[in-house]
Amino acid sequence: MENELIQYVSRFISLTEEETKALIEHNPILTFNKGTILLEEGEIATKCWFVLKGCVRQYYLKDGDEKTTAFYTEEQAIVPSSANEQQTPSKYYLSCVEESRLVVTYLDRIPEMYEKFPKFESISLILAGKMYEDASESFASFITSSPEERYRNLLKTRPELLQRVPQHQIASYLGITPESLSRIRKRISL
Repeated sequence: MENELIQYVSRFISLTEEETKALIEHNPILTFNKGTILLEEGEIATKCWFVLKGCVRQYYLKDGDEKTTAFYTEEQAIVPSSANEQQTPSKYYLSCVEESRLVVTYLDRIPEMYEKFPKFESISLILAGKMYEDASESFASFITSSPEERYRNLLKTRPELLQRVPQHQIASYLGITPESLSRIRKRISL
């Protein structure tokens, strides 16, 4: 079976045998159990991830409550905002909502890989552009929508999350209480 990462990357760029081997060797695919914490608040990120299968949640703790700000699912990259040269501590948590198969990239290896294999920088730029576009659209939609509109948009754009993620996390992601989510769902189903 061909490596899942190579299958994905090959959709954007062609790789030589040497590049393929390096990509596989330096970016292991690991399976993480449901509930695994990938990054904790206050921790300095040393890795980034790419979701092959599964779901990872990003959340903040505010006054003891979890505030969900993102869900990462298949074919989405997770690059912690603390993954920068300043090595700032993370302000949020990353946790596996379900068993997840993730490509793990060690941040300290990236500069060497880019120098040796410039194509890898190209694929990183493609992924970064997609991440930025997705985040911008999500933020704009959140700011300009009512809670019911946010829920309807989630139904339209990411309906699989409703089956994969606990309802209290969906409510938090939408910026509402679980009770409000229940009322919205009831109104929509009438």
